[in-house]
This record gives sequence, C-alpha cells and structure tokens, in this order.
Amino acid sequence: MAKLWGGRFSQTTDKQMEDFSASIQYDQRLYAQDIAGSIAHCQMLAHQKIIDESESKALINGLNQILTEIESGIFKIDPALEDIHMHIEHRLSEICGNIAKKIHTARSRNDQICLDIRLFLRDKTLTIIDLLKQIRYVVVKLAKVNIHVIMPGYTHLQRAQPVLFSHHLMAYYEMFTRDTERFQDTRKRINVMPLGSAALAGTTFPIDRAFTANQLKFDSVSRNSMDSVSDRDFVIEFLSCASICMVHLSRLSEELILWSSQEFRFITLSDSFTTGSSIMPQKKNPDAAELTRGKCGRVFGSLISILTLMKGLPLTYNRDMQEDKEPLFDAIDTLSACLRIYCQMLPEMQIHEDRMRYACETGYLDATDLADYLVNKGIPFREAHHVSGRIVQAAILQGKEISEIPLKELKEFSSVIEEDLLPLLTPETMIDRRDCIGGTATNQVCNAIEQALETLSHE
Repeated sequence: MAKLWGGRFSQTTDKQMEDFSASIQYDQRLYAQDIAGSIAHCQMLAHQKIIDESESKALINGLNQILTEIESGIFKIDPALEDIHMHIEHRLSEICGNIAKKIHTARSRNDQICLDIRLFLRDKTLTIIDLLKQIRYVVVKLAKVNIHVIMPGYTHLQRAQPVLFSHHLMAYYEMFTRDTERFQDTRKRINVMPLGSAALAGTTFPIDRAFTANQLKFDSVSRNSMDSVSDRDFVIEFLSCASICMVHLSRLSEELILWSSQEFRFITLSDSFTTGSSIMPQKKNPDAAELTRGKCGRVFGSLISILTLMKGLPLTYNRDMQEDKEPLFDAIDTLSACLRIYCQMLPEMQIHEDRMRYACETGYLDATDLADYLVNKGIPFREAHHVSGRIVQAAILQGKEISEIPLKELKEFSSVIEEDLLPLLTPETMIDRRDCIGGTATNQVCNAIEQALETLSHE
C-alpha cells in the first residue's frame, strides 16, 4: 500500500520495519479524539475559506461515518497504515475520494498526535478526578459511621497514642483531596491546543487557531510551535500526579494488609476482594490490596519511562516520542482500576471495634498524657518526659500498665501526682483532650467530616 508520505521514497518499506514502527495496536484508542480534531480542523479550513464549505461538509460526513464504523466494530485495521491518523485518512479517501487529501492542509502528524493525546488525557483526567471524589466520599462516610471507634495511632509501627479510627481515615481523605487538586491543576496545562503548529514552524495558510480551540473547548492555544510539537511535560506531570496518588493507595493498602492479619485483627475484608490458598484451606489473602500495592510500581515505571524518553531529545519532534502512549495508557488504566476497586472494597470492610479498643489499653499509650499532666502541675516538659519514662520502665518490670500502678507508688516518682491523674489516662479522655484544629478529638473529627461532606457536595 502506498504511504501517504511516500513521494520522496523509491523503495517500499521493509515488512519488519512496518511492524516495528507501527503504533496502531495501541494508538487506535485515540480514534474519537483524532476524528474530533479532524472535524474541528475541517470547520476551521472552511471558515477561513482554505477549502470550500461543501468540501468541509463532505469530509465531516465521512469522518462521522468512520466514527460509526469504528464503534460498530466493522472498521478494518491494517498495520501497513502505521497509526490511527493514517487509517482514518485512508478510509476517508475511500469514502470522499480526492477531496480527502485536503484534510491534511495546514497540519502535520506532529501537531495532530499531540492534539489527540491532549484531548484524550483531558477527558481521562476528569474521569480520575471523579473517581477520587468517589473514594473521598467513601472514606468520609466510613469515618462518620465509625466516629466512636478508638484505635492505636502508630509511629515506627509501634503503638504511640490512641486516636479515633475516623481520624485515621480522614488522613486519607486529605491525601486524596490533594491528589484531586493536583489533577485539577495539571488539567489546566493539558488543556492547551497545539493544532496549527504543523510540523514545527507553523503554517503558511491563514488559519484561525482560536476558532479551532473554541470548537474543541480548549482554554488556550500553544504559544510556540516548536515547543508545541515536542512538549510532553503535560504527560510527565500527569504521571507524576498519578504516581503520588498510587503512593497514597499503596500506603492504605499496606495498612489494610496489616490490619487484616491475625496479628492485628482490626478489620476483615470482604470475600469479594480476597482469595484463598491453593494448599492452605484456612487462608484468606488480601489480594486486592496487595495488587494495588504492587501496581504502584507500574505507574512509577511509566513516569520513569517518559522521563527517560524525553531527557535527551533535541527539538522538535523525534520518533522516540511514539513511545509515550503505552506507558501513559497503562498508568491511566492502572490508577483508574485501583480507585474503582477501592470504592467498592472499603464500604464492605468489617471493623472490629473491640479489638482496636483493646489494643489501646496496652503498650503505654498514656505515657505522653502522663508527661502532659506533670507539665500542667508545673514541671518542665523535659523533666516531665524523664519522669514519665521512668514510670513506664517500672511498669514494664512489674508487667503492669501505668493505670495499674498504685497511686502511692506513682508519687514516689513525683510528689505532684494526685488522684486526678487516672481519669485522664483513659483512651476516650486522651483523645478528646486533643481538641485543637486537626487533632483527634471527637469534636474536631466531626467538624472535619462535616466540612468534607460540604466540600464534596459542591464539587
């Protein structure tokens, strides 16, 4: 088959080279964006009287026919046509005849593919923002329902201080909110129209780029034609946002994996999102969480792949850049799948309140509150910290918790300790005394939940 660019060549392309260079196996995903861009381009060409109105209408009708053929599954793929642009243009020539050759007036495949990716990524970014809204709502709803549940908070994976389980959940709400803001901000830089940059220097035809941008609902047009066709910063930025989001999902996955183990037994994941062992009948494995944790590496890999791809390229377009789409598509699919799984899995999770509460009663989680008590009695914090540490050491030697040590013995460590200490060392009291903005007090967490619900209702 004759190549659309074959005029300068006297030999046919080697079959191995055709297979090696073809991108149709993955860039066919861009068919809707490619057709939308071509329709807008035709409209602009007619508007500027570069082609006749009748020619524009015929081309647009042909493009819409191709869209129907692709979506109905009757469109034929031929690897010799390399990519989705050439497939569509070839089929358009079959439908419209010689006027199909006019569709490429004032554009290049360089600005065309950049347009397609931006249109595609613009829509997929909105999809991910919507999925993030869903998971944020799931997290907030879980927090509201379980506002009374107390659990240990951890540092270094060691029990540290009691917190509300809802407070722990709302930490992930904050992470996913930041992810949302990042994707929203990134979308501003995605939503810039490159069409009209042509191969690299612009075009001699009297095009109206603002007209095309308006047809395609772009916020602005690119300001430098060379940058426009060689820019993949928006892809890198999207993948960076996706990687950070996957970090958050991976951290949540790690906690669910730990919490569902026999050592913790804080939660039980639904059978719908776990699997068994082929040899050990008792096993219930948190596969959805483990796979999400593992898929984090795939998205990181996509980011590193594009960074490596772009780092040594001179301006402007280079064929290396064809390799941008597979990592991007894989990252989009992976992140979207993980978010969807979590939106379904989290609401079905069972919370073992008694087990969490029991874990707060051992491990000296009240040592900090003991030190704070001493400070309120006039002892400098560093000294109070030392006294509290000595009491913990004594309790460990006796195999007791601080609350189990008699008052008389406690007074041997500091004369300021009185009977008013013990009521302050219950998990509920320790939690509700942390009544500062961002703290774990029930009042503060309830306020955070209501503010989150208000925010979500207006997004």
